[in-house]
Amino acid sequence: MQVIASERPVDRAASAAVLRAFLVGAILLVGAFFFAYLVFGTGLLTVFTPVGRASTPQLVVGALIWTVGLIAPAAYGIVGLFRVGSAVEHVATSRPRPTPAVRFGGSMTDDHAVATRVRLPDGSRIVPEIVIGPFGAAVIEELPPIGAVVNRGPRSWDVRLADGKIHMIDHPMERATRDAERVRTWFGGEDSDHVVKVYAAVVGSDPNVQRTGACAYITAEQVGPWLRSLPIQRSFDTDRRERVIRLVRSTL
Repeated sequence: MQVIASERPVDRAASAAVLRAFLVGAILLVGAFFFAYLVFGTGLLTVFTPVGRASTPQLVVGALIWTVGLIAPAAYGIVGLFRVGSAVEHVATSRPRPTPAVRFGGSMTDDHAVATRVRLPDGSRIVPEIVIGPFGAAVIEELPPIGAVVNRGPRSWDVRLADGKIHMIDHPMERATRDAERVRTWFGGEDSDHVVKVYAAVVGSDPNVQRTGACAYITAEQVGPWLRSLPIQRSFDTDRRERVIRLVRSTL
């Protein structure tokens, strides 16, 4: 199976911020170990321990130095761990997740191709995933996480984004159906005598969503079996399939 993936633009500002957070965290951790060594390894604080009948200023200064000496290693270590942890978490969350068909690509034959993040020629949409095979093509999209959905309307959904803001999106089933229609029109543009069959499916586990006549609703485990169940389009031969694959590659 061919995987045709679009390259995401590198956000240099975000990458620099992550690198700074990691470096600052690492420096703070080194500082924490250094202060801990001075305090507990060298006995430095014993120099500031009042001996005999100490005056009030000596007691105050000694108490302050002991407090700073005991708190500084822990404070540096906690802040350093937090900064390093936030940098690692950002890298982990920003890494693109494999799309449903890519995850099951090992079970597909070589006459299949999967294209991810395909921008349509008119610029109206970026289709998350298009599978091209002997059956024609299939548009596969995913539901938002169940916990992020605030309201499920008949035509649109309200979804809470990572920053806490509510964003309205088209109903996922209708959106996938319209994307399949756009892809069908696009693929048939240069070959008016042939129509590529384009199917639509939405992947999710939300019990409130039902399949429609134009769009399948499947779980992640059903992606492979669903693709294999699609009927072969005899007229979509190898030459036409390669033309469509080249067409998709030209947009990435």
